[in-house]
Amino acid sequence: MSQGPDLPVSDTIIPEVECTRLPEEKGNAGNGSLRSFPEYLWKKISTLGKARAELPPFDPQLHGDLVEFELPKGYTEIERYWVNEPYSFVCILEKNSVYHYHVAEPALTLYERDILERIYDDLRDILSLGGIGVKKDKEAVLVEQTLNLLSRYHANLEYSSVYRVMYYLKRNFLGSDRIHSLMLDPNIEDISCDGVEVPVFLYHNIYRNIRTNISFGEEELNSLVIRLCQRSGKHISISEPMVDATLPDGSRLQATLGKEITTRGSSFTIRKFRGDPITAIDLINYNTCNVEMMAYFWLAIENGNCAIFAGGTASGKTSMLNAVSLFIPPLSKVVSIEDTRELTLHHDNWIAGVTRKSLSAGSAGEVNMYDLLRSALRQRPEYILVGEIRGEEALTLFQAISTGHATYSTMHAGDVQTVVNRLDSPPLNVPHVMLQSLDILSIQTQTFVNDRRVRRTQSIVEFTGIDAKTGYIRINELYRWDPLTDRFTRSGDSYALNRIMQARGWEREKLRSELRSRERILEYMQEKGMRDYVSISLVVQAYSANPELVMQTIDDDTLEEIIAQEF
Repeated sequence: MSQGPDLPVSDTIIPEVECTRLPEEKGNAGNGSLRSFPEYLWKKISTLGKARAELPPFDPQLHGDLVEFELPKGYTEIERYWVNEPYSFVCILEKNSVYHYHVAEPALTLYERDILERIYDDLRDILSLGGIGVKKDKEAVLVEQTLNLLSRYHANLEYSSVYRVMYYLKRNFLGSDRIHSLMLDPNIEDISCDGVEVPVFLYHNIYRNIRTNISFGEEELNSLVIRLCQRSGKHISISEPMVDATLPDGSRLQATLGKEITTRGSSFTIRKFRGDPITAIDLINYNTCNVEMMAYFWLAIENGNCAIFAGGTASGKTSMLNAVSLFIPPLSKVVSIEDTRELTLHHDNWIAGVTRKSLSAGSAGEVNMYDLLRSALRQRPEYILVGEIRGEEALTLFQAISTGHATYSTMHAGDVQTVVNRLDSPPLNVPHVMLQSLDILSIQTQTFVNDRRVRRTQSIVEFTGIDAKTGYIRINELYRWDPLTDRFTRSGDSYALNRIMQARGWEREKLRSELRSRERILEYMQEKGMRDYVSISLVVQAYSANPELVMQTIDDDTLEEIIAQEF
């Protein structure tokens, strides 16, 4: 991506190609200036600014390709895919066994860059002065105002030029500037900019850590960091140079400004948010856990058993928490507490709480996890979801468990003993005797299977009480993952399910029947590709209301049709 002259377009570097001019009619003064134009060329776009000011759909056969890409010397192209067709695509390149992530965007001629620069300046004036009226569709407003400006300029532009200019205007005004294509790529989990003139790095689902062809100058990077924070509703400055925020699409942002605390310059890390969250069917398909384990969670959560999902960074703790929370019975009151919104439920009776930092340094107004959890206990919830326990809220959480609230949370720990040690020690300070109130502990891990990075449920254990002689927590390991076969094995009988059986007055065969029914439903949904969180929630609700009817629809192979009618 070549760097052209400085532009006011958010200080954005735009690909440039050699300037080409179209022939001008005789008597046309100005020699190609913005206000001199050949009438027969302007007719191609002048009508666009009159009737509703809309661009017709892009047609590559009529308008030509907008993006051209030439393979750099010494590189091999591994893969190419669109992220914003027909405006930008990604090429995965390989050189010396190292992968590179290359974003290809439309290249502009010098003339198109001049047009873009002028439109950008005028649009900022129009939008800042409020001269656009009351409009809901921001993109429609941007297109309309741009076409009106082009009509006033009488610019020498073909259709393809209008589309290229419009792409950069949409990208910079409505999108995420030069990282816009990265934000649109569903294969990316994390975006990391480490400093000035340092390539942006990604964590790709397939190629793992990979370098991109995008880097930022100092002013450009500072401007982008400030703008990302502003879009998140947060303020960043030299006096407060570090911000944790949530972007409008739900992605998590951590940003620093300047060189005071990050010596290589401003930096940001974006952990992308899935608009369509991972569900139980996804986890079964990924082999993070199997159908039997998910049926176990379904029955346990439906009956109010408490659980903690522990593991290292990016081991899938929150994904597991979100997936199994879809098994919460309908109409139950749910309160979730998070630092940044990550949980997504299809549940009407749900209060979603998020922490807030103080509005300015030294002032009041901070609302932390402990405050939200303490407040939640006054709201008479039946289920409490806590994004992660890491401080004094842990004791309040276990007090809630002890008083009969079904609670679910995550924490950083790699095994059962580490979980117990962390809960016992400062700053969590949970009394040892209170740990026996926890029912289920699931250990998540990030590992490799056949050189492919995967997430697995390493083990599921149940807390069964405290040994009277030793004072140690007694545990019952129910499931364990075998790395040699990449399969899950069951170790013994479930203490939690036995308690459910006794509380519900079931016979042993009734318990087995309930588990088999849930396994059959999950297998059916996996076979039919019913993996979105709304479908799963509707099936859980339907089974809770009328289990016989749901099982009958599976026998008749009509469950998918009935659920589709509910949308």
